[in-house]
Amino acid sequence: MIQQRRQKTRFSKELIFQVLLHILVFIFYAIDKRHRTVEVYQLSFFLNYALAALFSNYFLLPRFFYKKKYGKFALSLIVVFAATIFMEEGILEKIYFPDTRGKFFAGIIFSLIDVVPVVAILSGFKFGWDALMKQKEVETLQSAVKEGQLQFLKSQVNPHFLFNNLNNLYAYAIENSPKTPKIILELSSVLRYMLYECQVEFVSLLKEVNQMQDFINLNELQIEERGEIKIKIKNIQESYKITPLIFIVFIENAFKHSTASLTENIKIDISFDLLDNGILKFICKNNHQPQSNTDNLTHGIGLENVRKRLELLYPNAHQLKITSDENWYEVDLEIKLSKKP
Repeated sequence: MIQQRRQKTRFSKELIFQVLLHILVFIFYAIDKRHRTVEVYQLSFFLNYALAALFSNYFLLPRFFYKKKYGKFALSLIVVFAATIFMEEGILEKIYFPDTRGKFFAGIIFSLIDVVPVVAILSGFKFGWDALMKQKEVETLQSAVKEGQLQFLKSQVNPHFLFNNLNNLYAYAIENSPKTPKIILELSSVLRYMLYECQVEFVSLLKEVNQMQDFINLNELQIEERGEIKIKIKNIQESYKITPLIFIVFIENAFKHSTASLTENIKIDISFDLLDNGILKFICKNNHQPQSNTDNLTHGIGLENVRKRLELLYPNAHQLKITSDENWYEVDLEIKLSKKP
């Protein structure tokens, strides 16, 4: 039903465009500076050209040219021009000019000079219209594909996050830890944000950073007294927007990597800094034990997920640098943000 409505709207727009175009072309064709009146024969001749253009536009173009059957298109076009010239020279001129032009044939070249310009203009505009509509269809399709990719990538984040934190919650519950209610509240807050507020393409930068801070607090519970977590938030503003859940994988990897390879002296430094030029600088740095699984983290599914989202939403507007040595793993991400409308 919606598709039919769109087709009707498109047909109505094209019909109006074609009517206005034909009127405009006819004015240039028929009106003369010396004789500012339109003769009946001019209208008849123009209608002959318009019929040729109509046949070319709505039969030859879609049936041959758009299907890349260029040979058949050229032959058919020759037939159309021949029929148009025959109509003009063999019938119309004999009707309107029986004693002058209707008595002789001026030749193919002179006839083509009359026919080709008008038909070419009318067909050219039709070709341009079709190209414009096709471009809009391509843009709509690309937008749908892009949105589908983003939704798929987001859907990969949520189960991954939930799985890891439910394991932590289970461990605290088994021990009857007094921290269990706090974990449930933190988890509920972050999940609410991920499931309900992250369905849009962009959220406010302030909201995203605040949620990441809650996420860090949630993960910090598993470290307890075994290390130190530093968070630095500078110049974060509500007026800027960012795609949600960009930083969560880096933060989660930092905790996972450090806690898996170290039993004490865990160090994780995370900073968000919005520069004056609208560039957000995010740094996530964690220590780890030598010979740990750094390579696996660098090429993990979650990281590849983030890379794809950055390429889709911030093409040529971000820089991601990941470095690792025997003791430290560091993510340095810069994103050029825009302000909310």
